[in-house]
Amino acid sequence: MVVKKQDVRNVDAKAVTRFLVSLVAPVATFFILKWSLGFIRDEASPKLLTMLVALAVGVLGIWVLYWIANDWVSRLPFGRLRESLLPFVFVGPAVLLLLVFMVYPTVNTIYLSLFEKRSDNFVGLDNYVYIFTEPDIRVAFQNNIKWLIVVTGACVSLGLAIAVLVDRVRMEGVAKAFIFLPMAISSAGASVIWRFIYAFQPVSRAQIGLLNAIVVAFDGEPRGWLLRPPVNSLALMAIMIWLQTGFCMVVMSAAIKGVPRELLEAGRMDGCNEFQLFFNVIVPYIRGNVITVTTTVLIAVLKVFDIVYVMTRGNYDTEVIANRMYVEMYRFLNFGHGSALAVVLFLAVIPAIVVNIRNLRRQRSGQ
Repeated sequence: MVVKKQDVRNVDAKAVTRFLVSLVAPVATFFILKWSLGFIRDEASPKLLTMLVALAVGVLGIWVLYWIANDWVSRLPFGRLRESLLPFVFVGPAVLLLLVFMVYPTVNTIYLSLFEKRSDNFVGLDNYVYIFTEPDIRVAFQNNIKWLIVVTGACVSLGLAIAVLVDRVRMEGVAKAFIFLPMAISSAGASVIWRFIYAFQPVSRAQIGLLNAIVVAFDGEPRGWLLRPPVNSLALMAIMIWLQTGFCMVVMSAAIKGVPRELLEAGRMDGCNEFQLFFNVIVPYIRGNVITVTTTVLIAVLKVFDIVYVMTRGNYDTEVIANRMYVEMYRFLNFGHGSALAVVLFLAVIPAIVVNIRNLRRQRSGQ
């Protein structure tokens, strides 16, 4: 086979061009990233332009970095070395981001929880003793326990019941869409909506809140739903139940549809009524899905913050752990107490995560 000189020159020109690009691209990328970070941090920059620059740099910048790293690794002379390094080119940035934005903050939070406020005075476990003995913080722990029991139980129970009932109606898709619709709303947005529902005006004024308007229409007296415990805590829990029930319903409905019809028919032939069929056949069969939904909702409840912050700021005995952590860190500037609360919250979430992972492994193994 005869190779023309023109072809060799073209190949050499492409190789040289690619080599020059691989040298220039990292330098150009560095200066572009440096400029974009300065532009984003500048408070005088237009907000819309800042958002566009952040999106462009975030998407294109990551792609360019991957391309540069892949090109450099592909130029290594040893094939075995290339094969060993290539996975790290793609996994490395993700691992680095996890270390920077998850592992380091966790370790730093544990470190700060052992010191007094912002100072370097080592106090050991004194911050933990404080958060478990301070009356206001104990109210937050008590409220979180109530949230765990009421919200988790209500969401899972309602989601399971609705999934069974909706599964037998004609307009199943429409019904599910309306029930799942609150999931499209953020917790802060839902809280603003429900503030109008719970709005309270003195008796002499017209009621703009839906709930009090209904009460007044039936000759009742308007109430400050967010001012009186424990009604105010239940009112806040209702918001999260409204948000999370749709998620539970969708997961449960998918699990129920996966129950073999032969199993249901066998139960009916054995004389089971619908209630016995539900509790003795359907629920045990979808037990793994129930556990997954329960732990997911439980973790969300443990971290609840925005609903309480938007509605009451934690006043009137509605404090929860996450809101108290925010108060200690950013209102009182006591990073020791706030970090200790964050560590306790982190430790409380771990058992739910472990149960969820074990349940997923059990489902994959078919046990």
